[in-house]
Amino acid sequence: MNPSTSFPHRVSDALADAQLRTALDRATSQLGSRRILALATLDEADAVRDRARAARLKAIANLGAYLERFEAKLVSNGAQVHWAQTPADANAIITEIARRTSTRVAVKSKSMVSEETHLNDALERSGVEVVETDLGEYIVQLRRDRPSHIIAPIVHLTRQDIGRVMSERLSVPYTDDTRELAAIARTRLRQEFLRADMGISGANFGVVETGTICLVTNEGNGRMVTTMPRVHVALMGIEKLVETMDELDSCLKVLARSATGQKVTVYTTLVRAPRGAHDSDGPEELHVVFLDNGRSRMLAGETAEILACIRCGACLNACPVYRTIGGHAYGDTYPGPVGAIVTPGLRGLHPWGDLAHASSLCGACREVCPVRLDIPAMLLSLRNEARSDQPRLMKAAMRMFAWTATKPRLYRAAMKMMRSVLAGRSSEGWIRRLPGMAAGWTSSRDLRAPASRSFQDQWRNRRRSAAR
Repeated sequence: MNPSTSFPHRVSDALADAQLRTALDRATSQLGSRRILALATLDEADAVRDRARAARLKAIANLGAYLERFEAKLVSNGAQVHWAQTPADANAIITEIARRTSTRVAVKSKSMVSEETHLNDALERSGVEVVETDLGEYIVQLRRDRPSHIIAPIVHLTRQDIGRVMSERLSVPYTDDTRELAAIARTRLRQEFLRADMGISGANFGVVETGTICLVTNEGNGRMVTTMPRVHVALMGIEKLVETMDELDSCLKVLARSATGQKVTVYTTLVRAPRGAHDSDGPEELHVVFLDNGRSRMLAGETAEILACIRCGACLNACPVYRTIGGHAYGDTYPGPVGAIVTPGLRGLHPWGDLAHASSLCGACREVCPVRLDIPAMLLSLRNEARSDQPRLMKAAMRMFAWTATKPRLYRAAMKMMRSVLAGRSSEGWIRRLPGMAAGWTSSRDLRAPASRSFQDQWRNRRRSAAR
């Protein structure tokens, strides 16, 4: 996949959308506050986060062996396992399962990996009707839109937007009452569950020791998708593993709190096998499709740690860049700080290298990450790797800065001159417009005017005064 427009253009469009910024500020602030309150209810929260981190990093370090063990357990449980190197491979495997099982309607629980492969489009081209059943994803589908947040797909929409979409697409009277909107969706989706031949889900975790797939949802649609249709297909990235149920417990304790501010999600579903002879419900066939799509390549690189991400979305809510531009500006499936690392890893550094610059490197993402991923370090690694794609003028400017910064007297003289120049452009302590290449910085923000004297100058003067 290639972005249809450049990252700067997508950012400009987002910055021009006042409604988007209002919606983002409201939603991310609420989610961030809930996270803080929820973590306060967890005994020894830091220790639990450490255990969750250790579990995920151990799985990444032993991924090959864990995948073999997990496959063996799945097969012994009665599941059918498939391996996909690319998104096209995954789509072809699932399309063939649909063809063989005479599937005409498929219902989906929320799955980031299926967004990554564009599975819906592939199934629809083969004649399969696909219905998203997560409420947010359902609205996105009706609107022919894309999710803009890992946890809250329609964070960029108001309830009035949703009311208009439902009225137009479902031919129902307009309302912006959230309870009525949810009731309309529930009524429509219930019929879809009843007529579906195939259920498609993602996987939050796979437990190696038992061959168990874990799904967490708040709407109950995950349970309907995995039990009512004749066929259940779970599509998961190869990295989504923990070894034991105890490790799953640690991950679940921090996932819900970090994602939605809950102690635990409303529905935690554990799937192990298709319907047995004495079972009253469940699918006749269970298929698990593992997708690589660049993950093995990432595993060998400097950003391998990002594969331990548990997709809680906390880094999005904390990131000042995401909170300003939203998810669509990132141009692909995964937005925010995690997307700035994952997307270049999956799609290739060019033309996605610009995403690594969508960060102030403030470290807020690292502080809120439930498994303590060092996201700023990985972003710096990608920036270093993408240096060859920088404009010549930028390269020349950075070389000049590096040369000047290694010569203290020259650097101090240059900074003194720069302070004088900037002081002449400031008003009431702020600079609202910079010249040349720096104009992009002040196109959407003001710059604090520098102090009249540097810290070093003030420090030297203080020491002289103390000596006297």
